[in-house]
Amino acid sequence: MTPIINSLVMHFGEMGSRWGLNRTLGQMYALIVLTEQPLNADQISEQLNISRSNVSMGLKELKAWNLIKLNHIPGDRKEYFSAPADVWEIARNLMIERRKREVDPTLTALRDVLLEHPNSTEDQYAQQRVQQMHDLIELVTLWSDQIQHMPSEKAATLLKLGSSLHKVLEFKDKLLK
Repeated sequence: MTPIINSLVMHFGEMGSRWGLNRTLGQMYALIVLTEQPLNADQISEQLNISRSNVSMGLKELKAWNLIKLNHIPGDRKEYFSAPADVWEIARNLMIERRKREVDPTLTALRDVLLEHPNSTEDQYAQQRVQQMHDLIELVTLWSDQIQHMPSEKAATLLKLGSSLHKVLEFKDKLLK
């Protein structure tokens, strides 16, 4: 592993726990993303100095998150793994999987609360706040759905436009003061 790849593998390991993954999974994913050629489980195990069984479990989880692709090399019976070449595809897959695991259950819980009949002024207030949270999460979900179906170039342009628009609005606010 080169020093650059090693430093990023270590960083992704540290960040893994903050992203809802464990250290090993973060390191494995960084190695796969940063390596040009697909890697097999033995290579990952050797480069990261982690057990083969730990690598196997990690690969299963990365596959479940749809973050890696299975590759076969002619004449080799081993399974090889790579990350999607397009980082936008990686981002889209992460958004989809996080939504399934985190956002959708939260929206369901919020909707359940909104269907309840409030029995007190405290419950009425709580439901108003829940409605605000629900509406915001729904808006972000609709936005992310649109981004997910957009070609990568258009998504990048949209994000750049958002940054430019923010600057224009700040300038407008200064002019009006």
